[in-house]
Amino acid sequence: MALIEVGRVCIKKSGRDAGDKAVITKVFDKNFVEVMTHTRPKPRKINAKHLEFLNEKLDVKNTGELNSALEISEKRPAPETPRKK
Repeated sequence: MALIEVGRVCIKKSGRDAGDKAVITKVFDKNFVEVMTHTRPKPRKINAKHLEFLNEKLDVKNTGELNSALEISEKRPAPETPRKK
């Protein structure tokens, strides 16, 4: 079983968001990957040694599945209305 692969769910072991669930969104090489977490949903490049891999794998392109795995609410702010001058 390949542990370092796109879509693998893992837990961060170190850093600001240690203990949070993360999903691998991109693999650079055997040492570095890009992940998204609940506390920082912007993808971050991190060392793969800082991850504990779980047996879950999901489709990264499916935003509903990704948001539910990371427990991100899908509420988005209302679009701004253009102001009249």
